[in-house]
Amino acid sequence: MMSALLSPEFLLTSLIVVASPGTGVIYTLGAGLGRGARAAVIAAFGCTLGILPHLTAAVLGLSAMIETSAVAFEILRAAGVAYLLYMAWMTLKETGTFAVAADARDGSAFDITVRAILLNLLNPKLTVFFLAFLPQFVGAGEAAPTLRFIELGGVFMVMTFAVFVVYGVAAAQARDRVMSRPAVLAVLRRLFAGAFVLLGLRLALADQR
Repeated sequence: MMSALLSPEFLLTSLIVVASPGTGVIYTLGAGLGRGARAAVIAAFGCTLGILPHLTAAVLGLSAMIETSAVAFEILRAAGVAYLLYMAWMTLKETGTFAVAADARDGSAFDITVRAILLNLLNPKLTVFFLAFLPQFVGAGEAAPTLRFIELGGVFMVMTFAVFVVYGVAAAQARDRVMSRPAVLAVLRRLFAGAFVLLGLRLALADQR
């Protein structure tokens, strides 16, 4: 049972954060276009799972270490940037999740999930985000602040999965039209690759705080 009603401010802010274009959104859209609705749902699930380690770190207080330790932050950020650039390369090479398949069943659910998890797992800003965002909605007199923290994080993850599924399934609906237009497909592939490069640059240039 929830310890308190979720505030409209928390729900609205979470929705804005979740729906804003980012690595998870780009990945789920690409999975929907490339592999269909099933792959999009799997990608959304993987991206949501990728949030869990950051939430766990925040609950255990490890996020404070990442926030204050320049070395830990930079190592995780470098890995995240490298992986985003790798995803851009894979997109241009037409391999992996972004390869458009004639059969929507093609593509390993395991591979799609692992790639999705890594996209969020290697983003140190997520841990810092949880440290800065969730405590604002935990009252000073909260009887069980840790449980409340977990509750808010769980709601954030559910919203992430639901919004990403909507994005991915909507993209899957346009899949047949995209597959019949190779020129459009080529443009979309370059756009997705460019988006991953830009997200990588944004992460590389982001301040720790």
